[in-house]
Amino acid sequence: MLLKRFYDTKLAQASYLIGCQRTGEALVVDPNRDVVQYVQAAAAEGVRITHVTETHIHADFVSGARELAARVGATLLLSGEGGDDWQYGFAAAADATLLRDGDRVTVGNVIVEVLHTPGHTPEHLSFLVTDGATSARPMGICSGDFVFVGDVGRPDLLERAAKVEGTMEASARTLFRSLERFRALPDYLQLWPGHGAGSACGKALGAVPTSTVGYERFANWAVGTTDETEFVRIVLDGQPEPPAYFAQMKRINREGPAVLGGMPRAEQRPPSALADALAARATVIDTRPIDAFVAGHVPGTLNVPLNKSFTTWAGALAAYDRELLLLVESASAADEAVRDLVMIGLDGARAFVTVDALDVWSADQGPLAIGDRQDVAAVAPRIAAGTVTVLDVRNRSEWEAGHLAGALHVPLAELQARIDEVPRDRPLVVHCQGGSRSAIAASVLRGQGIVDVTDMAGGYGGWAKSGQKTVRDSA
Repeated sequence: MLLKRFYDTKLAQASYLIGCQRTGEALVVDPNRDVVQYVQAAAAEGVRITHVTETHIHADFVSGARELAARVGATLLLSGEGGDDWQYGFAAAADATLLRDGDRVTVGNVIVEVLHTPGHTPEHLSFLVTDGATSARPMGICSGDFVFVGDVGRPDLLERAAKVEGTMEASARTLFRSLERFRALPDYLQLWPGHGAGSACGKALGAVPTSTVGYERFANWAVGTTDETEFVRIVLDGQPEPPAYFAQMKRINREGPAVLGGMPRAEQRPPSALADALAARATVIDTRPIDAFVAGHVPGTLNVPLNKSFTTWAGALAAYDRELLLLVESASAADEAVRDLVMIGLDGARAFVTVDALDVWSADQGPLAIGDRQDVAAVAPRIAAGTVTVLDVRNRSEWEAGHLAGALHVPLAELQARIDEVPRDRPLVVHCQGGSRSAIAASVLRGQGIVDVTDMAGGYGGWAKSGQKTVRDSA
């Protein structure tokens, strides 16, 4: 049997190629939209992809299952569990085979047994994998977003991302019952999860790529918690805000992602396109590092640095129904950004201008805007004097652990939707935990016409280390 793991660091997402080298057949589990990587890997291993499947309707990236199956002519396997409200809308059009609990799929000598493991989502499946050429006993489980190394898939997304009200506790109890089934599996069974550290699909995912059922039994808090009431309390406590684009992903993946026919390339536009895009009220994302943006930028542009968090914040802040233009430092950076955005369904994000557009802008429109970014020592006297409004853009769990007295709390992912809550009657100091999110927030605020904004570099972490006063949330 052949097993190959693929990992996208920005999505913190894992997918798997499982093949039978004896017959040359292979299955791909949870592919993302960059499908060429699976095609190339299969060719390199001397196998052909005959089956494509996924564990559930994903919320954090656009699935590549439909794209890959269409590209290679493979059988598409999708969950038929979860009830009428959680069926794939495109299954019939894609000629997909629906899987249910207890079904078996053979890929050469590899046997894949389907387990219905709801809780994270109602339709969620896991796959027990047996190398039939060597044993009749399974060797591993593709657990998707059911069980991770050190954690489990959060059961609150159905309510908080898909907006199905009043489902969090019921989903948590369903997840507990699925875990009872997981605990009954043999200790030696390898665990191949769908995400790693950094994913928003759990709150405490480990960075180790794989594990075993036996290890998770004593090292994973969720697997080890056998009291249902206690499990429900812990699993729902302290879950971070889901990225704003998760609701879009659920819709796209349920209705059916568009088949791209290949990863699109970025299209360079002339420098004048920057002014044209802003005049047309398009979203312009400046992907340069924070310091470069602060030193000089075009008013109305959104600063989302092209780093590991680019997908999260671009997906949260860029509108899916508006034109999008990228400002990048190079053509290769544009290709990277376009790939990242296509992975979360922003398919229209293909045009870019390079930094020379800034020179053209300043020549035509006047000087670039300069950001105000100061350290804790510089802003502390103004905060103490009460002459500024303090805006905290961290997650709720961070806020509850400690915050500045009198601060206004609006998580970054919610800032655009709640912009009317931000006072405009006096200067604003914005901060996060370390300084990255607040820099993005400052660009959002300025883009909304709130220009007297100071970004507190070092954030709440720097504030607390300096010995400044903080409070805890009484709730």
